[in-house]
Amino acid sequence: MRIDAHIHFGDRHPEALALLEELDVKLLNICVAHDSFGNWRRQAEQYQALAAEYPERYAWCTSFDLPRFDDPGYVDSVLAGLANDFAAGAVACKAWKNLGMEVKTPAGEFFMVDDPLLDPVFDYVAKAGRTLLMHIAEPYSVWQPLTPDSPHYGYYSRNPQWHMYGKPEYPSHEQLMAARDRVAEKHPDLRVVGAHVGSLEYDMDEVAARFKRYPNFAVDVSARLSDLARLDSDRVRRLFLEFPDRILFGTDVVMRKDLSAMSEEERAKILDSLRNTYRVYRAYFESKGMVDVNGRQVQGLGLPDHVLEQFYVTNAQQWYPGI
Repeated sequence: MRIDAHIHFGDRHPEALALLEELDVKLLNICVAHDSFGNWRRQAEQYQALAAEYPERYAWCTSFDLPRFDDPGYVDSVLAGLANDFAAGAVACKAWKNLGMEVKTPAGEFFMVDDPLLDPVFDYVAKAGRTLLMHIAEPYSVWQPLTPDSPHYGYYSRNPQWHMYGKPEYPSHEQLMAARDRVAEKHPDLRVVGAHVGSLEYDMDEVAARFKRYPNFAVDVSARLSDLARLDSDRVRRLFLEFPDRILFGTDVVMRKDLSAMSEEERAKILDSLRNTYRVYRAYFESKGMVDVNGRQVQGLGLPDHVLEQFYVTNAQQWYPGI
């Protein structure tokens, strides 16, 4: 079995369940607290129900409401929500990039994730024995000109609000990383998983430096396969060999429409795409030869079996107890 420790795929359609059985994969569905995704509590209820009904194939990660600066009961309401979600089986809580890149304080300043307002929240997550998944910042290239050869051109050309080049009024990548690092430092008993290679996908030395500095910090590789494939394969492989217990498998596949609402042809296309995603990820991490990663021929990492077992399974079990 493999555990996809970062995905958004909440579906009980028989063909979806059959595919998960075929692939022998378990999914950790991640809630995202953001207005553009609608009521995130509905998403949480969907993921919770799936994990309860199919615990062998689904687990879930909750989130929390964005700050309400005029509400003196905000923190207490967040803690109550987390208590309910953890009791309902959530193995983690997510903090998203809108903390630092979108939410502003009443004074007009960007609200950073290390703000003292959230300290009781993160302390509670630690005391509850759960994990904080943090997607803070964007890929480093987002602060550079957007060009068609970027692995993220498609997303940021469609979502220019998250492209930071030429926007000096926004926090820099370095400022966002420093805020995220301070959370790990302030809460040493809190397990922190940095989504998307911890937004450090451009430099494995930067990832290694965090691993050495923060023993409570790990990363997943979700949505950053193309970034890793552009780096020197030997350097990426060395990171896995040096820190085999700190890197988790994940894809960040997003499905926004129920399979039951699709035509048979559309449903087959979506499921084939998921099957192919796992094939490409496996080829890159497992193969010792050249592999095709989104049209680019790159050297596969050829990771040893014991490292692959940690990457695919045991790291998720250790960093997300109860998964």
